[in-house]
Amino acid sequence: MQTEKVTKHIVNWLIEYATKAGVNGFVIGISGGIDSAVTSTLCAETGLKVLCLEMPIHQEENQVSRAQEHIAQLKERYTNISSKNINLTTVFDAFDNLLPDEASSDKVALSMANTRARLRMSTLYYFAGIHSLLVCGTGNKIEDFGVGFFTKYGDGGVDLSPIADLMKSEVYKVGEYLKVPESILKAKPTDGLFGDSRTDEDQIGASYDELEWAMKMIAQGKTVDEFDGRAKKVIEIYLQRHKANKHKMVEIPVCKIPEELIN
Repeated sequence: MQTEKVTKHIVNWLIEYATKAGVNGFVIGISGGIDSAVTSTLCAETGLKVLCLEMPIHQEENQVSRAQEHIAQLKERYTNISSKNINLTTVFDAFDNLLPDEASSDKVALSMANTRARLRMSTLYYFAGIHSLLVCGTGNKIEDFGVGFFTKYGDGGVDLSPIADLMKSEVYKVGEYLKVPESILKAKPTDGLFGDSRTDEDQIGASYDELEWAMKMIAQGKTVDEFDGRAKKVIEIYLQRHKANKHKMVEIPVCKIPEELIN
């Protein structure tokens, strides 16, 4: 990958999109992970206004510290950065306490994890509305179009997605080029939605390098029966996730009414 040229291409795309939309810039949630760090730095490179939001909900301390380190670095390097810390923990707890216990603990845990992402999405759009900003997505290609590892109408609820055509490994390359903090480059990826230290790999069962490989194999027309051992297992994980989360990656289905039933 021609990292410098790819970076400049994304920055120019962001500028063009924001200009056509007639907005002041971008608002983005900062998690302490590589995707939000790279995306926010790309937005900073545009010279347009960038509002970085920390939105902790029972967050692990190392995630909070990495987010704060990144925002501090952005403010040192760029003059168009502002930030706010909106602690959503009490809002999340209040909502949690209102809900009846109607399902297994695993299903409740997953549903509440997705609720965290949706509370953050609502917060981002609040600030986008009052400051005339676009909500900038942080999803990469393997998450958004491979295994669907994001929350529908949560972190998937955005106005534009500047890194969604980059594999996770390519996001890291852009991050190195943009001089993202070393602590973020070295941290194991996590969605931070469960209030503990579980990583993305813990949840998915495969690393991003493995998933990227599987995505490429499927794109080449390979089938699961052509592999064995760990390779077969990774392909199975990829296909299962892709199938289960396909509804996130396609347009919302609309029931079309036949003309003869209307006229």
